Amino acid sequence: MIQDKPLAETVRVYVWEWPVRTCHWLIAGAIVVLSITGLFIAHPSPVTTGLASQRSLMGLVKLIHYSAAIVFGIAVISRVWWMFAGNNYARWDKFVPARKKRWKALGPTFSYYMFRLRKPPGFVGHNPLAGLAYSVVFVVYLIMIGTGLAMYSVSAHTGSPLGWFTFLVPWFGGLATARWLHHGFMWLLLGFAVHHVYSAVLMSQVEANATVESIFSGYKFVPREDLVYSGYRFIDRKDTRG
Repeated sequence: MIQDKPLAETVRVYVWEWPVRTCHWLIAGAIVVLSITGLFIAHPSPVTTGLASQRSLMGLVKLIHYSAAIVFGIAVISRVWWMFAGNNYARWDKFVPARKKRWKALGPTFSYYMFRLRKPPGFVGHNPLAGLAYSVVFVVYLIMIGTGLAMYSVSAHTGSPLGWFTFLVPWFGGLATARWLHHGFMWLLLGFAVHHVYSAVLMSQVEANATVESIFSGYKFVPREDLVYSGYRFIDRKDTRG
């Protein structure tokens, strides 16, 4: 009689600290609000009647858009700062494969996503490929912030500090190009969001490590073989030096 292989022992690890989780949800919510209001600003609704009501509605939508943009910008900058102030799993080197071990693991991780490996390389936080993808997403975030400031600076009220950002307009090749980039990258972020949710749910089911739940609680359940005990906490075995 063939016996099933015993399940690997798992360890409950605190991976995502509260600043990471808070910034994650603020960014996600802001992207939804910014996308809806941005599409309305680009294509105003013909439902409203009367010039006054149209201006009133557009003014309200713009106010919501600008408010969400402030939340988005603060959350992105806070998350970037936490890449240098956070725990082992939030650090900048989990996004840029600076260490040799993470760089060498890019190939096996890609092979796993291409269904050529049955088990992914053991990483507690972001695996190297996911971290690299997120670093690109953060570059897109910064482009969205920059193009948004460039567009708003042109119409900013006299004396508004946001008028200082007019220097960004030529950086993006002019106002029309900045607007095109702002709109185009919005769709890129929405496409990434769909993939992000799908892959998170998929990996949570395949690896059974509470990937989805961890963005609420902060905790993952990780095979002990993927960890090493440093004397006071568990850390990612793949990210230890030496």
